[in-house]
Amino acid sequence: MLGVKVTILRYISDDPQPGVVECKLEDAHGRRWSFVEKTAIVSAAHLDANTSYPQQGIIACEIVRRSRDAAREIVRISSERPWLVESVDGLTEFDVLPDALVDSIGETSPLRVLTLDRKSADSR
Repeated sequence: MLGVKVTILRYISDDPQPGVVECKLEDAHGRRWSFVEKTAIVSAAHLDANTSYPQQGIIACEIVRRSRDAAREIVRISSERPWLVESVDGLTEFDVLPDALVDSIGETSPLRVLTLDRKSADSR
């Protein structure tokens, strides 16, 4: 599963469980996008109000297109699938540099577990 690196800035709330954090994504143009999301969607780590921040996180995404500006490759991603993650501005598409992407989200990450759980549920 493809993901984009984000910085988890702070813990917001215990409700809903397992908790909610604020994250930021810096795009290829230097703009910062904010996200408020459940901890399990952005990190496999146990995050709570006592955790030291910032932390690294990942938002699952898919590539919409690749292009080049004068000097570098730009990758347009969508965070709409698989988990409908959107910025606080309601956007789901962002231009990022290739080094902001990770090719595979780990086998033990909550994203991997949720994918397996959903596939199991769909087969019933």
